[in-house]
Amino acid sequence: MKTFGRLLVLSLVLFAGLVGCNRQSQPAGPKRLVIAVVPKGSTHEFWKSIHAGAAKAAKELDVDIIWKGPLKEDDREAQIKVVEDLVGRGVDGLVIAPLDDQAMRGPVNNATRAGIAVVVVDSPLAEGADFVSYVATDNYNGGKMAGAELCRLLNGQGRVAMLRCAVGSASTTLREQGWSDAMAQCPGVKVVSDNQYGGVTTESSFQVSENLISRLTNPDGTLGVEGIFCPNESSCFGMLRSLQNSGFAGKVKFVGFDSSTKLIEALTAGQIDALVVQNPFNMGYLGVKNAVAHIRGQQVEKKIGTGETLVTRENMSQPAISELLHPDLKKWLGE
Repeated sequence: MKTFGRLLVLSLVLFAGLVGCNRQSQPAGPKRLVIAVVPKGSTHEFWKSIHAGAAKAAKELDVDIIWKGPLKEDDREAQIKVVEDLVGRGVDGLVIAPLDDQAMRGPVNNATRAGIAVVVVDSPLAEGADFVSYVATDNYNGGKMAGAELCRLLNGQGRVAMLRCAVGSASTTLREQGWSDAMAQCPGVKVVSDNQYGGVTTESSFQVSENLISRLTNPDGTLGVEGIFCPNESSCFGMLRSLQNSGFAGKVKFVGFDSSTKLIEALTAGQIDALVVQNPFNMGYLGVKNAVAHIRGQQVEKKIGTGETLVTRENMSQPAISELLHPDLKKWLGE
């Protein structure tokens, strides 16, 4: 009887061991994909819209996203470190808006070599970068649209100035070039200043704008230009504040790029005449969608344009344009 008991206990132990082994050897469920989204910065409303679009795609595709980027849009080292950390964590995909077309080429190539699906959004990288897809506005065309509109507003005659954004920012450089080429096709317009850089913050743009407006003001107190162009949200708002401070807001034709609550208010009030508006929500959405599609073995387009729209007081209430100006951030970000 004792022998039978020992055999029974031994059999139960062996059975439990086999069950444990079978449990351990059972294949785990499919790994949940993690897509990192790295913006140029985190303060402008443009990046919040990209975040919202990425969040929508993540929910639809049942993946996780990590939203992480530098605080300021001129902190190249911070963005490089963010990418290096994410590569070290082994994320499955990387959606990045490179703040410098040269500096970010190496980190992006390293991510690709590590087997990470990289999608570039908003701003292009220099030649030699290796990535899956590029999703962005046609920035050069957007700049030309802004220039053509400023020429129209001035009836082809007058003096104009441009406040640039930042050296190394490929997206705004393309807009500035598009605007300059449009001005060259408007022979009655003279560009009197186009070599000032406002930087990537509203405050730096405001300070540079104050100096520029002061330099362009005539001895009799009038402004020495009839038209102004700014190529992004921070430069537009910095210039707007300077024009408001000096009393010139609404007295000079002002065409900008991008939108925010303050810029839309200025457009409504007649202090800005037109804005070339992008679709950052769709940029974030398609960025994540393309990264996931590539990981899952699907074909994706190498280059996808998200469109650019000229917004004026006359068309800003149209449903499609109103949706661009007022994306539903609260629905996707809880803001």
